[in-house]
Amino acid sequence: MPRNKRQLMNQINVVPYIDVMLVLLIIFMVTAPMIQPGSVDLPSVGKSSQPPVAPLEITVKADGTLTLRDRAANSGEDELSKAELAQRVRAAQKKNPEQAVLIAGDRNVKYDAVLGVMDELQRQQVAKIGLLVQPGKQ
Repeated sequence: MPRNKRQLMNQINVVPYIDVMLVLLIIFMVTAPMIQPGSVDLPSVGKSSQPPVAPLEITVKADGTLTLRDRAANSGEDELSKAELAQRVRAAQKKNPEQAVLIAGDRNVKYDAVLGVMDELQRQQVAKIGLLVQPGKQ
């Protein structure tokens, strides 16, 4: 008795899929250069951003004297007391509230003198106080 065995086909014919993929690839390659990228119409603002203002520089020298230099006005160094210094800094920041204040302490000055200047400025509600340092050699 002859047996008629049917064998199942367990392979997929991928040739038609490859043909379709090649046709799609050709279509995309031909149409891609024809597509123009959309341009974006950016909104405009009424006021452009201003460059940062040059800071006020307070120098605490080794002998304890205080000098003030306004880099925005390119002024020379003026020697002042703590009270005069706070008044001049507040007056300068009334004109330009974004102007920062940098304190440069001499290497040989006591840390307490620099903190005293910073404390006086903070009591007078002076904003944007920072310390000016020189990068070390490595």
